Amino acid sequence: MDIRTDEIADGIYRFSTFVPDVGPTGFTFNQFFIDAEEPLLFHTGMRALFPAVSAAVARIRPVEQLRWITFGHVEADECGAMNLFLGAAPDAQIAHGEIGCLVSIDDLADRMPRRLADGEVMDLGNRRVQHFDTPHAPHNWEARVLYEQSTGVLFCGDLMTQLGDGPALTDTDLVEPAAVAEEVFHATSLGPAVPATLRRLAELEPATLAVMHGSGYTGDCAQALHDLATVYDNLLPQ
Repeated sequence: MDIRTDEIADGIYRFSTFVPDVGPTGFTFNQFFIDAEEPLLFHTGMRALFPAVSAAVARIRPVEQLRWITFGHVEADECGAMNLFLGAAPDAQIAHGEIGCLVSIDDLADRMPRRLADGEVMDLGNRRVQHFDTPHAPHNWEARVLYEQSTGVLFCGDLMTQLGDGPALTDTDLVEPAAVAEEVFHATSLGPAVPATLRRLAELEPATLAVMHGSGYTGDCAQALHDLATVYDNLLPQ
């Protein structure tokens, strides 16, 4: 599979693989790499993507220098290759929220993970990323996001998912495409936690939304999160 690399913010890279036979118009699987003193990978991709993703990382930094492996929640496209990365990078450690570690990662990972409390900040040396628990938003009890404070990049996992193979970044509205993807996949836990979480994340006023599936967004990110919250408000049982 071909993998595309784009620098979406200073020292932050998006690795994207387009799979045409997923959904009606294909689907992208994206990973993100922070080139910091302690390099961090957000999403590993599935095990089958390890050769391509590790090669993409190696074009920026040697894979063995990877320090932190992180992801939104426990599914194959987020963390399927985590143990392969742990094997390739002897100093690397998984970092995830406490719930994710307790219910899955403590057992699944080949090395014990670092447990993060809601709001905890990880110091990467010349970068700081903040962990936020987002249970059931968009799905899974252990869901979480990361926020890179210097660039304002919000690594928002499956939130704002879109179909197709768009550009790495766009300032064109993504809320309607995200609503279409929800109609196709019905992937979100439809409960009050979802709009409440989106509005909480909007308070960060991020500069960029780094989206797991689809294009990233560089328009008015706070407003986009509020607008998507309204979409989910309207999907809740009345």
